[in-house]
Amino acid sequence: MLRNGTIDRIAVTLSGLCLVHCVATVVLLGLVSSVASWLGNPLIHEIGLGLATGLGAIALVGGAMNHRSILPTAIGFLGLGFMASALIVPHGGREALLTIIGVSLLAGAHWLNRKAHGPGNQAH
Repeated sequence: MLRNGTIDRIAVTLSGLCLVHCVATVVLLGLVSSVASWLGNPLIHEIGLGLATGLGAIALVGGAMNHRSILPTAIGFLGLGFMASALIVPHGGREALLTIIGVSLLAGAHWLNRKAHGPGNQAH
């Protein structure tokens, strides 16, 4: 799973879903407070960070061990740091910004990780 990039593809997809969730939360907070309060539930963010951390540890650390490039792992952990910091700021614009930066860095790290595996791992 590490060499064919499956975990990275899953992680990039989850990062994209997180990004959509953050943008939708901000928009829905202004439009429909009852739905937005459900989307803004802290438990969703905590579970998402747990999934991101687990997938990141498996894919990025495993990838670094296979292809010997630490850059994707470093960028990924930076992204996780931004995501974690979003959990400790008040709900709103700063939280969304930190999360968007974090998931973008994490998705980029997984993309770099897949690329670092070599030309045989460039499947669409």
